[in-house]
Amino acid sequence: MPHYDYDLFVIGGGSGGVRASRVAAAYGAKVALAEEYRVGGTCVIRGCVPKKLLIYGAHFAEDLADAKAFGWDVPDCRFDWIRLRDAVLADVTRLEGLYTNTLENNDVTLFHERATVTGPHGVRLASGREISVERILIATGAWPDVPTFPGSEHGITSNEVFHLDAVPRRMMIAGAGYIANEFAGIFHQFGSHVTMVNRSDVILRGYDAQIRDRLLHISTVKGIDFKFHAAFEKVEKQADGSLKVFMTNHDPIDADVLMFATGRRPHTQGLGLEEAGVMLGDRGAIIVDDDNRSNVPSIYAVGDVTDRVQLTPIAIREGQAFADSVYGGKPHRVDYHNIPSAVFSHPPIAAVGMTEAEVRNRYGSAKVYTSDFRPMKNVLAGRNERALYKMVCHPETEVVLGLHMIGPDAPEILQAAAVAVKAGLTKRAFDDTVALHPSMAEELVLFK
Repeated sequence: MPHYDYDLFVIGGGSGGVRASRVAAAYGAKVALAEEYRVGGTCVIRGCVPKKLLIYGAHFAEDLADAKAFGWDVPDCRFDWIRLRDAVLADVTRLEGLYTNTLENNDVTLFHERATVTGPHGVRLASGREISVERILIATGAWPDVPTFPGSEHGITSNEVFHLDAVPRRMMIAGAGYIANEFAGIFHQFGSHVTMVNRSDVILRGYDAQIRDRLLHISTVKGIDFKFHAAFEKVEKQADGSLKVFMTNHDPIDADVLMFATGRRPHTQGLGLEEAGVMLGDRGAIIVDDDNRSNVPSIYAVGDVTDRVQLTPIAIREGQAFADSVYGGKPHRVDYHNIPSAVFSHPPIAAVGMTEAEVRNRYGSAKVYTSDFRPMKNVLAGRNERALYKMVCHPETEVVLGLHMIGPDAPEILQAAAVAVKAGLTKRAFDDTVALHPSMAEELVLFK
C-alpha cells in the first residue's frame, strides 16, 4: 500500500474543517489542516459571532430609549464605536485561540499558510513543501461576491466592516439578503443614515412574503431608505473621501461607506482543483455526492464551498458526517429538510420549513394561521412595532409544514418550535400544549 505523510489533509480552518479534523483525529487518523487566514473561518472571525455581538450592542439603543417608560431615569448616553469594535475583535481572538487549542489537543497538525491541491493525493504549502495525503477535504467556505463596475473598488464587504475606524454618517448597503438587512439594522441603531440598494423590489428572497413585507415596513418606518430596481453604474471618490454613487432609476447618492452584501461565492479560485480534475459548478462550487465526495474519489468537500446550504451548523454536520463515515465506521448523511434559519435584523426573523407560497404550489392550497400582535414590552414603551407569527399547515392533515416569525427573540423561540416541525407534528399538538403565560412564545399555541 502507498505510504502517505497524512491520512487526511484539510484545507480550510472554519467550522466544517475544524469539526472534520478533530473527529477524524479522534478516530485515529493522522490529520493536518492548513488555514491561510485565521482559524475559526467566516463564522467566528468575520461573520456570525462578531456580527451577533454588534447586534447585541445595537439593541441597547432601543433598550435605553424604552427604559424611561419603565421608570428608569436614563441620562443621555454616548455610543463609543471604538470600544465596542475592539471588544468584539478581542473576543474573536479569544475564540480563535480556543479553536486552535481544539486542533492541537486532538493532535491535528496545523499549518498557518495557504495550501493548494496538486493532484488526487498531493498538497503544496505556500512555503513550497510538498505533502502526500490519502484523502483531501476542502473546507474553504465562501467569499463575498463583489460586482464589477467603475469605482467598485471603493466599496467594502462584511469582511472589512468589523474594522471600520468610525461609524459612518451615511452608509449605503448593496443587496437585500440577510447580511444586508442585518447590517442595515446595526448601523441604523448606531446612528448612521442607511440606504439599501437592490436590483429588484424583493428583500430576503426565500423567506415568507408576509414576514419580509413586515420587516420592510418596520425598517422604512425607522428611517432606513430603500432604493429598488437600482443597478450600479459607477462610484466616484470625492475630495473629502466620501463617495458619490450613481445607479439606474435613481439620482446619485452621497455616502461615506459603501458595503457590498450581494451574495457569497464558493472560495475555490486558485486552489488547483480544476488541474486535479475536480468538477466545479457555475459559481465555482465543488460538486459532491451525498457523502461529500467529489468526482475525484480521494477529494471531499464540506460547508459553503459546496454551495448547498450556506449555514455554519450545516458545515459542522457535514464535517461530522464525513469523519464518522470515512474514519469512524458510522456512515450517515446530513438531512437537509426543515433547517431552521434566522435573520438578525431589527426586529429579527426566524423560519423553519416551507413558506405559504411553497405549500400552495405543492399541494394546491394551505391552511394558514397567523398571530399579529404588539409585544407587551412595546405596548408600555409606546413603540408601535408589531410582531407577526405564522403557521403554515398541510391543507388536509394539518401537519405543520412551516413556521415563520418576526419579532423580539424570534430566533430563540423558533429553535425549540423547529423540533415540532422536524418531527412532523400537527397543529393539534400545538393546540393541546398549555400556553406559557405571559410570553410572546405562547402565541405559537394560541393560533385560531
